Amino acid sequence: MEKPIPRAGPGDAVVRTTKALICTSDSHTVAGGIGPRENLTLGHEAVGIVHEVGSDVKGFQPGDRVLVGSITPDWGDPASQNGFPSQAGMPLGGFKFANSKDGVFAEYFHVNEADANMAKIPDDISDDLAVYCADMLSTGFMGAEKGNIPIGGTVAVLALGPVGMMAAAGARLRGAGLVIGVESVPQRQELARAYGVDEIVDFTREDVVERIMELTHGEGVDTAIEALGMDATFQTAIKITKPGGTVSNIGYFGEGEFVRIPRVEWGVGMADQTITSGLCPGGRLRMERLLRVLQAKRIDPTRMTTHEFAFEDMERAFEVLDKKLDDVIKPLISF
Repeated sequence: MEKPIPRAGPGDAVVRTTKALICTSDSHTVAGGIGPRENLTLGHEAVGIVHEVGSDVKGFQPGDRVLVGSITPDWGDPASQNGFPSQAGMPLGGFKFANSKDGVFAEYFHVNEADANMAKIPDDISDDLAVYCADMLSTGFMGAEKGNIPIGGTVAVLALGPVGMMAAAGARLRGAGLVIGVESVPQRQELARAYGVDEIVDFTREDVVERIMELTHGEGVDTAIEALGMDATFQTAIKITKPGGTVSNIGYFGEGEFVRIPRVEWGVGMADQTITSGLCPGGRLRMERLLRVLQAKRIDPTRMTTHEFAFEDMERAFEVLDKKLDDVIKPLISF
């Protein structure tokens, strides 16, 4: 559809999109995972060129090449000041694109609080590379950061989609000694090994809990990262985490009213397990740090780009990801 080009308020910016990625959470949104939404442009992972800045914007000007985090908080909100900017205004309140405002699958998109929510892309980083920082690196790394991984510790990542792979890579960067991935798709298994997974457990061929307990000599893992968002997977995470360990949830639970915790493996409530959750961190500082990781060549997320589409082929691109066609992992959109 045709919509007018957004206008920048005093502290805001308008960005002309150059590259974007489609996320499985876009499918969840269409399916009603965050409630009914109408007439909102989809998309939350993009980079582009600054088209317009508001009168109060100090750090950017038209023509700058920028990365915008998928989460764009209101930084003066009490939740932000309390250390939880992704929850500014309400639960998931920092998640504005395709939730409370138009997203990035458009020729131009609006960015609130531009000085705090955009980052300049260094000249030696391509748009194809930088766009992964908007969500995949930020969310995956968050799973490792919140996982309390001890140096040399054991980590299991449940589901090796793009976020799961980045969680595995993040676990390596945090010093994990053993990274176990749970995945059944051969292509994803192979790529996950390149991102630091040591052992693969195929849930279609073996009992996940038994195999992980075997790999950890009966102890369980220090950290289980739930990267899928399913009740059964979350229960598995509890079962494989040792007493005193951490379950780090980064999965999007798009259906079902409840998530169950297995009582016995939870130590009937007293196993000293920590359960953490989080929404992709946003903000300029976060994006600058992730870009620095790319500059240092610690990781190459573009290996996950299995398909490329022009903007006019967006509907086909969305279908390919939604239906998991052609061994897709991540589709890149060029504008």
